[in-house]
Amino acid sequence: MIRVLIADDQDLVRGALVALLSGEDDLEVVADVGRGDEVVDAVRENRVDVALLDIEMPGMTGIEAAEALRGLPFCRTVIVTTFGRPGYLRKALAAGVSSFVVKDTPPSQLAEAVRRVHQGLRVVDPALAEESLFTPDSPLTGREVDVCRAARGGAGVREIAAELHLSQGTVRNHLSSVIGKTGASNRFEAVTLADQNGWL
Repeated sequence: MIRVLIADDQDLVRGALVALLSGEDDLEVVADVGRGDEVVDAVRENRVDVALLDIEMPGMTGIEAAEALRGLPFCRTVIVTTFGRPGYLRKALAAGVSSFVVKDTPPSQLAEAVRRVHQGLRVVDPALAEESLFTPDSPLTGREVDVCRAARGGAGVREIAAELHLSQGTVRNHLSSVIGKTGASNRFEAVTLADQNGWL
């Protein structure tokens, strides 16, 4: 039996994945968690073979959790996400993820991806892999990424400056640079484009 963990902060999605994979004769869901920072402990406690991770979770992203799992070589990781973005794919592969599939993948293909990953193979959504070949690497600096992440929730310049311990002028300069690099018409569009490209 392949021992599986499912990590997704949406209860309905997590429950559906548990039910789906539990119906497979050779797969056993031994743990499910709703937070990224619960993944490593659950993997250790349940001796998980394959961890299915959503990207956006509280506590820690799925990509961060995958990177943390690199120290546990008995566990391989699969990103299962609605965020099928080339930038996320590159980040996931750099973090040691074995597979990257989107949530609308047919159930039989998801189960097969788990089996292949358990065998040491890599499985990547083909359309996303092709798209990633033609999407440029992030042009943003580390500080610009920090500013964009802080702005993602709609925070103003003053709030971003306070959160990141920067002057308001520095925040404006970073936002202006991001607007230029993304070709956006304003900072909200720039942050959205950066996020959609997986640069954040």
